[in-house]
Amino acid sequence: MTPFPGQAAGATQTGFERLELMRIMDLYGRMVAAGHWRDYAIDLHRDVAAFSAFRRTAERPEYRIEKRPALRHRQGMWALIGEAGMVLKRGQELQAVLAPVERKLLRIVED
Repeated sequence: MTPFPGQAAGATQTGFERLELMRIMDLYGRMVAAGHWRDYAIDLHRDVAAFSAFRRTAERPEYRIEKRPALRHRQGMWALIGEAGMVLKRGQELQAVLAPVERKLLRIVED
């Protein structure tokens, strides 16, 4: 791999694994089909990878799903962060962290 100019040769970047991204994109697709989300963004940094879901492009993200491997043995590397920036759920497993959003999806479909 060739580092970008200005990036240290030994610098690592946190990212999503294929199965993790598939799980997140599956949820995103169902929320889009329900008419709730319209846009998303993926941010990859040295210590955190974040997936943000937006109701509208020009707003703050409704939810942000963060992966912080440094917290793996402490609080859990996955976090679900709400629109106001408050941590709604934190844990070791992605499925458990996404559960509150999936419950919201069930309520949207029932209406």
